[in-house]
Parts: sequence; C-alpha cells; structure tokens
Amino acid sequence: MISRRDRSLIAEWWWTVDRTTLFLVLLLLAAGVVLSFAASPPVAERIGLSPYHFALRQAMYAPTATAIILSISLLTPRQVRRLALLILLVSLSMMVAVLFIGDEVKGSRRWVYIGGMSLQPSEFLKPAFIVIVAWLFAEGSKHPEVPGKLLAVILLIITAALLVAEPDLGQTILVFSVWGAVFFLAGVSLPLVGGLAGTAVAGLFAAYFMFPHFTSRIDRFLNPEGGDTYQVDIAMRSFERGGWSGSGPGEGVMKRILPDSHTDFVFAVIAEEFGIILCLALICIFGFIVMRGLMHALRRKQPFERMAIAGLSTQIGLQAFINMGVNLQLLPAKGMTLPFISYGGSALLSSAVVMGFILALSRERAERKVTVMPHSSFAEQL
Repeated sequence: MISRRDRSLIAEWWWTVDRTTLFLVLLLLAAGVVLSFAASPPVAERIGLSPYHFALRQAMYAPTATAIILSISLLTPRQVRRLALLILLVSLSMMVAVLFIGDEVKGSRRWVYIGGMSLQPSEFLKPAFIVIVAWLFAEGSKHPEVPGKLLAVILLIITAALLVAEPDLGQTILVFSVWGAVFFLAGVSLPLVGGLAGTAVAGLFAAYFMFPHFTSRIDRFLNPEGGDTYQVDIAMRSFERGGWSGSGPGEGVMKRILPDSHTDFVFAVIAEEFGIILCLALICIFGFIVMRGLMHALRRKQPFERMAIAGLSTQIGLQAFINMGVNLQLLPAKGMTLPFISYGGSALLSSAVVMGFILALSRERAERKVTVMPHSSFAEQL
C-alpha cells in the first residue's frame, strides 16, 4: 500500500491522478481485446489470414497503450506541452510525406509503413493539435502581444488542408469541431461564433459538391433506397438479432457478412453477441469519462489546462458518438473508430495519448505547482 507520506514520483502520482477515470480506461482497453476476439475472426478468414490475426495484434497493442497512458500521466503541464509540440511537428511532417509515399486505400492516402507497421499520422496529430491550440489560446489571452488566436487559426488551416488532401473529411470535421469548442472556451463574441458556424456549414456544402464519395454517403443517408446501404443495414439487423441480452459470445451471424466488423462496426457485433445492455454500459462509460473530464476542466484555474482537458474530452466523446451514431444509422457512414474498442494500432495508441494527456493535466499536483511568470517570453512559457 502506498502511503500518503511517501513523496516519491509514483506515490505522488497515485494520490493525485484520477484513479476512477484510469480504471475505466483500462477496462475499455481490456474490453477491446476481448471483443476483438469476437468480432475479427470472420474478417481475417475472408482475406486469407489466420482467424485470430487481428485479435492477437490488438492484444499486442494493448500493453503499449497502457504504458503510454501511465507514462504520459506522470508529466507536468509544461512537459505535456513540449511532448504535444513534438508529436504535432512529427505528425504534420508525416502527413505531408503520406501524400507522396503513402499507400492508397479506397481512394485515400492516409497510411505509411514504418518498420513493417502501418501508421496513420492524422490519428496522432489530433491530441497534439488540441493541446497546442489550447496553449496558443491561453497565451493569447494572458499576453496581448502574442497572436495566439491567429496562430491557432493558421494551425487549423494547415491541418485541415492536409486532411482534405488525403482526403479524410470525417477527421477534418472532428478536428474543426473540437477546435471550435476550444475557441469558444477561449472567449469569443457571438458574431464570431456565428461566423465560425457559417464557415463550417459552407465547408460542408463545398465538400458535398467537390468529393463524390462524400456526396454518395450523404445521399445514401438521406435516401437509403437510392443507394448501397449494405453495411448499415447489416448493422441494424445485428441490433435486432441481439435484443437485450445478445445471442452469446461467438454466436453472432451478421459479423460473418459485415466487411468492417472489427473496426467501424464493432459496436454492431457487440449488440448482436452481448446485447443492448452491454452497448448501454459502454455508452455510460464513455459518457462518464467525458463528463468527468469536463468537471476537471471546470475546476482548473489555468486557462491552458482548462481548455486542453475540455478539448481532449470532447474529442473522445465526439469520436465515440460518431461511431455509435453510424452503427445505429443516425449519422452518415464514416470510417470513425470506437476509442479503445475498434481494432487498429494507430487509433488505439492515439486514444492512449489522449487519455494520458487528460490524466496528466487533471492531476491536483499539476494545478498546485503552476508558476506564473508574467514577464517571460512566449518561448519560455513553452
């Protein structure tokens, strides 16, 4: 048992970290591994791999994700900013490289192979982007001579341009939405909020006319009878077959004909085999993690910590909401993974970075040890 009188790094971390959120995240990680064994074998067999190829890889990623969460949660706010800046610069560089050397899958260039492992740089960009944007807004509010809002806008434009170039419109919408939430927390006038909302709507209309695959997804959502809605139809049948208690682990039928049952539509597999009760439990866990993060944000006195925690919590919540909404045919089809549950190394490790940042910034020690240096430079604050 760790004593409260112990002043070691681990002891201080244990008594200041949000242990409830940490437990729930580790529970999601474990559930993701277990559910991968249920959802992925049919997909692996269809493409000529061993039945548990994806499940075993997910089990290999889980310890790494756990190590990332724990190690990042030990950091101070300044160390979080520096790590986020490093990840941001590396991710932006890799996203540029992906456009030239990345592998094209379903018409998009989003992945690059490094050391035999497929990486999606945009996944790692998201948490770093949120932290740096929160820092820019915070510095701009504390130091009028620092063009924080302008730099945050420029960073958004660069990030959105690279995402659209891949193209990955779903991630673009997610990044823009979270950026807007942080921008709102930074304190903006209502006319500016209206202008931002108008820009977002105009961007969606432009994407509808410029990208055929985006047009097709919106049209199929608005008029299901007019196009191919195979995956979402199978997903809905999974919910109907599962009922409240499910058909039992490994007894699902719909996953055998559901192409992305281990990634985008794992929530449908959960519904069929484990029932709506487990689906509701997952919704409650995600909701609790998000609400707890927002409560931590409300208690932060430092603007950077408040905006960063809120932005990161919003990202996790929005991503889970979009994935579940697509599975329930409430939103247009979009390749958005369910954090910690869907298969995917980049997505899993990126979610681990998000939660590591949240746990690090929400620690009480991080709040107490903040030192204000009113005459320090922009670089020194970083």
